[in-house]
Amino acid sequence: MTGAREFVLAIDAGTGSGRAVIFDREGHQIAVGQQEWEHASDARYPGSMTFDCKANWALLCGCIKTALTKAQITADQIKAVSASSMREGIVLYDSNGDELWACANVDSRATTEVRDLQKNMPELEREAYHTSGQTFALGAIPRLKWVQKHLPEVYEKTAKLSMLSDWILARLSGEIASDPSNAGTTGIFSLKTRDWSPEIAARSGLRDDIFPPVLETGSPLGTVTSEASEETGLVAGTPVIMGGGDVQLGSLGLGVARAGQAAVLGGTFWQEVVNMDTPTTHPDMRVRVNPHVVPGITQAEGIAFMVGMTTRWFRDAFCGEEKRLAEEKGIDAYALLEDMSARVPVGAHGILPTFTDVMNYGSWYHAAPSLLNLSLDASKCGKPEIFRALQENAAIVANQNLTMAADMAGVSIDEIVFAGGASKGELWCQILADATGKPIKVPEVTEATALATALAAWVGIGSFASLPEAAEHTVRWQRFYTPNTTHYAQYQELTDRWNTAYAAQRALVDQNVTQAMWKAPGL
Repeated sequence: MTGAREFVLAIDAGTGSGRAVIFDREGHQIAVGQQEWEHASDARYPGSMTFDCKANWALLCGCIKTALTKAQITADQIKAVSASSMREGIVLYDSNGDELWACANVDSRATTEVRDLQKNMPELEREAYHTSGQTFALGAIPRLKWVQKHLPEVYEKTAKLSMLSDWILARLSGEIASDPSNAGTTGIFSLKTRDWSPEIAARSGLRDDIFPPVLETGSPLGTVTSEASEETGLVAGTPVIMGGGDVQLGSLGLGVARAGQAAVLGGTFWQEVVNMDTPTTHPDMRVRVNPHVVPGITQAEGIAFMVGMTTRWFRDAFCGEEKRLAEEKGIDAYALLEDMSARVPVGAHGILPTFTDVMNYGSWYHAAPSLLNLSLDASKCGKPEIFRALQENAAIVANQNLTMAADMAGVSIDEIVFAGGASKGELWCQILADATGKPIKVPEVTEATALATALAAWVGIGSFASLPEAAEHTVRWQRFYTPNTTHYAQYQELTDRWNTAYAAQRALVDQNVTQAMWKAPGL
């Protein structure tokens, strides 16, 4: 037992898993309960990505109980709880606060609705982007139009809309509200006012009366109800604190809380973010812009698509032997693959993967997943070479996204913070440093989103005066990487070749020869 020590609980609804993580006030991770999940597609609606509120809440409750058991603490030692989630996922509620419908982040069922909006109101997306920083690619407007058309009974019963992190807090406290960082991803939100923009909804032909109150991250929302106490094992009356979107919280958990700082969050998706103190949008809508969890800070963001899924696919599809060997040695299979790939030279003997593309938020789609320029020489085209090429693909896309975001924001990047699962590997960190030409630093707690969610909980009960103060108190650095100037020059040349190859692969998608890895609705 840990005696009278005090802790907070961070709950995260991620793309690939749900988890509950317990932290102390110094930012030390005490215990975690985690379960992978999948978001089913409804066969009737291509591109759909349903979020099952009932099943996923039960899973999260299990994660909370697991974390408490592993921590060997009593529930009354949890002094507050907050939540984070994948962004863009939305939940619709009836007047009793019960869930009617929900979808996960990259749900793309609303293709027809996007096309209709672009045809009937051709200026709407651009005007909404310059207010909200969002396009129709991941925003809520087309999805709500889809519900309006295909599920009219759900649409009529809808009394409130929230994001997935808000849904967790509503399940805990019975209170429905949103924060700017996650609500901002709906595209029905103002970067300047950090509040809903009902005018955008009304102009889109949607109801403008379903938006809940907005609370800044770290604000008290309510307390754990008796019903939630029975379901989770938490003590009724425990303070519930407003959380936020995973990327912006993750940035805070990396100490990236002030203007001019930059980070790469390497998970299922890679987000490349640059902080700015004035909301600015891209003239061609290429860059996403979001409210940070820190008031007064806005983030320019690029997204590299399905990076973690790509390496996971390669591991599971082709590396059964490496997985077996890693298990025998008691190490992670990715660590073994990196050790093999570290012997491969820059450029992976010419292999060019075309998975994620550079960010283009206004016209966003990706080529068919491909490995180009393979050879029949097994010594130059084996698993180590392909794995390194996949890591290089992510790094050169991240560099281009960061450059584009920094140019738009008028920021000169001096260093990059790298976190998330990808930063655990020595090789990927060095590749990112070499590809960007910037020093890389990796924090002790690489799962920064959960840490920052915990910081929000501490701020909410007065343990810290502000989110930046909490981050400065808790973020500690573990590793540093200096770019190799020779390798940087090589990656610049590789980037040119990769861009040419990727453009050709996109053309094959345009000609219906190949199928895009992912395409925004309406394209």
